[in-house]
Amino acid sequence: MIKFVPYDLIDRDKYDHCIAQAKNSRIYAFSWYLDCVTEKWDALISDSYKAVMPLPRRKKYGLNYIYSPPWTQQLGIFSREHITEEEILRFINKIPRKFVLVDYMLNASNRLKKLSHKEKYNFILSLNKSFESLLAGFNKNRRRVSKQNFDSFHIEKKGNSSVFLELFGRQDKHFSIRKDAFQKMQKLLTMDNDQVHIWNVYREDECVGGLLWLKDGQRITYLVPVIMEEAKKEHLNTFLVNELIREHQKKDLLLDFEGSMIPGVARFYESFGAKPEIYYFYKKRFLTHV
Repeated sequence: MIKFVPYDLIDRDKYDHCIAQAKNSRIYAFSWYLDCVTEKWDALISDSYKAVMPLPRRKKYGLNYIYSPPWTQQLGIFSREHITEEEILRFINKIPRKFVLVDYMLNASNRLKKLSHKEKYNFILSLNKSFESLLAGFNKNRRRVSKQNFDSFHIEKKGNSSVFLELFGRQDKHFSIRKDAFQKMQKLLTMDNDQVHIWNVYREDECVGGLLWLKDGQRITYLVPVIMEEAKKEHLNTFLVNELIREHQKKDLLLDFEGSMIPGVARFYESFGAKPEIYYFYKKRFLTHV
């Protein structure tokens, strides 16, 4: 049976154990992460926490709705067992009717054909080889850039969260950041959690870039890079990715680049030998599948 369990009644230990043991585990689905990036979340739970589906929720203009929180690429159904499309449909059909709007990112293991959805692209790189072996899989230009001298940069690997946040606020962005998303990032940055990592990069005494990344038992997640314009010209973004790879080489982990649907960004991730991973965006409007 699949049951809807409100936030206050979720057994967090059983829930987190299910996420940790799931074949398709994602750090975004752990209770501590959801507490950071949402106001409230409920869950659909089957068979005593053998499978779970977190449901971030909000209310606006008197309407309850489910949404995709900031800094959260993939949620969906998590289980130790293979998840069939029939099971996905059972979960989706158990979303309470009070949620008249649904904007929801499923994970790459939740494959849909029978319901209308939109495909999204992520990029992942297996880190189970040496850096030299992985470097051989970079495209020609990325190999060339990776071999340049980066000695002018120094990474502070336990970076100051205030420095990172201030740098993020100053960065020239080609996209808008909602106040809510900025606040949720601030909450993540100030967490006392060894799965959340801040790197700040300095040239002499000036901070010119940084990276907020996450680590769980399956993935290193390249969550938020911040690069000042001059440092971009010196390929600081390549330097940061290479340092992540060096630090986790020869480990049974994936480097999760977190996207992107933007062609130029996708080409950058692919240049490291990363492979596409398709996940799905599901919508429901006023109890009618769209």
